[in-house]
Amino acid sequence: MVYFTSDLHLGHYGIIEMQNRPFKNVEEMNHILIGNFNAVVQKNDTVYILGDICHHMLVEQANELIGKMKGKKILVKGNHDKMYDMNLFDEICDFKTVSLNGVYFALMHYPMLSWPKKSSGSIQLHGHIHAREEYNLQNKEDGIRRYDVGVDANNYYPVSVKQIIGFLGI
Repeated sequence: MVYFTSDLHLGHYGIIEMQNRPFKNVEEMNHILIGNFNAVVQKNDTVYILGDICHHMLVEQANELIGKMKGKKILVKGNHDKMYDMNLFDEICDFKTVSLNGVYFALMHYPMLSWPKKSSGSIQLHGHIHAREEYNLQNKEDGIRRYDVGVDANNYYPVSVKQIIGFLGI
């Protein structure tokens, strides 16, 4: 299975208040987000992490937390990502396109107004804006094939390619 997520912000106490996340402290947030991740992502699954895994923590601490996350991880870097241990990822890039289940996806940390093959029905997946579920619903209603895979918009879980395709009715 293939999954997507972004904007976990592990280690970032301030994100709890800024985004009104339902966690009492950063330790609880880290524990629940990694637990949610591992509840759906299995060892042989691929997960595209569209940036901002960790924030406000030492790289060594970040690497330790990332090492607890299952699956083959591909990082599309966000504005808060550092030089993590390359061995934790199958790939690290700034932008990526993939074709999955017959659908073309453009992956970037930031939302884009235009992306490769947009006029041919491709979907742009992103994070960064910490949207809620309503953002994805509004894009769908407006016919915009752009989806926020961030944890804040997806009940603090990664979202599968099948879930996104199903949501958009493709």
